[in-house]
Amino acid sequence: MKYLIAILLCCIVCLHSSAKDKQEFYEIRVYHLQNKEQENRVDRYLKDALLPALHRQGYERVGVFKPVGNDTSSNKRVYVLIPYKKLEHFLSLEKDIQKDKVYLEKGADYINTAYNNPAYARIESILLQAFEGMPLGSKPGLKSPCSERIYELRSYESASEKIYANKVEMFNKGDEIGIFNKLGFNAVFYGEVLAGCTKPNLMYMTSFENMEERDKHWKTFGSDPAWKALSSKPEYKNNVSKHIITFLQATDYSDL
Repeated sequence: MKYLIAILLCCIVCLHSSAKDKQEFYEIRVYHLQNKEQENRVDRYLKDALLPALHRQGYERVGVFKPVGNDTSSNKRVYVLIPYKKLEHFLSLEKDIQKDKVYLEKGADYINTAYNNPAYARIESILLQAFEGMPLGSKPGLKSPCSERIYELRSYESASEKIYANKVEMFNKGDEIGIFNKLGFNAVFYGEVLAGCTKPNLMYMTSFENMEERDKHWKTFGSDPAWKALSSKPEYKNNVSKHIITFLQATDYSDL
């Protein structure tokens, strides 16, 4: 009997590990730029060098986005979303692409930039693991012109690690993800932030045909009976202390 119990426990652990292995990891790489010249250089690097190199390495669904109103911002930004099947891929990416001669050639202007002519101000990197409720990211099937589409990136911060875990549970076991799916929010990913500057927090991205459709979806969400029932549960009260919304538009060379 002891041996049978041991075998069953091993099977449970293996199944749990297998399920965890299926959850993607994401890097959100944010390029902070000081002027249009830097923006153009980073665009060329991403379009001609980095994304093709990632594709050759087998990476798919690499998204490149810019905030709405980026042209008038003094801190211009470019967001790059890179999905990783395993954490090891995040760790080995830079070494892997350095072996790519085409990447080194196409990205030479960016890679070999002079100290007094930088291509960016700084790079911010956020590492996430996909939620159990959506272990793999998705490419939304939007039909509108690329210039009209809206990608909404949300960050939910919590007052403590325990409270943060409660908000993650609300998405997974509480099925907040299911409500978003039912209402057609076209989620790109949901992720727990493993490393970043605003922990503890989670982040997720939804997408819409245009801003008008985005507003309609959130209005419907607010009055949805399932959401009202979920958000009224006492165990899920006050689990978000701050939320940040960033409206993005995909570049013409983005995979998403």
